[in-house]
Amino acid sequence: QVQLVESGGGLVQAGDSLRLSCAASGVTFGWHGTGWFRQAPGKEREFVAGISRSGGSTDYADSVKGRFIISRDNAKNTVYLQMNSLKPEDTAVYYCAARGPFTPFSYDGKEYNYWGQGTQVTVSS
Repeated sequence: QVQLVESGGGLVQAGDSLRLSCAASGVTFGWHGTGWFRQAPGKEREFVAGISRSGGSTDYADSVKGRFIISRDNAKNTVYLQMNSLKPEDTAVYYCAARGPFTPFSYDGKEYNYWGQGTQVTVSS
């Protein structure tokens, strides 16, 4: 059974940093393109960042480019999202998602097979 578990969320002030982790079990994480998404209250879920199976290719939403860094450690079956210079508009529930085996990450959440339960990030001004 595939399980993704996010951690690292919390309440921080604008300008602070957080690192989210997504630990996978029941799957060889390095076989799966992986993405981070977020959903703020009253808004649709949106793509934040994606990383290829090897970690050699990444991409970001324009709103976080230059501030967030996605990475992965396949030996630990874990994907990370380093979030720097946080802004109040980054407040959301952040979700980790994985596609099927041997597929690249996607900007469309509908193309992901597995999702974590989410972790809350709140940035105060």
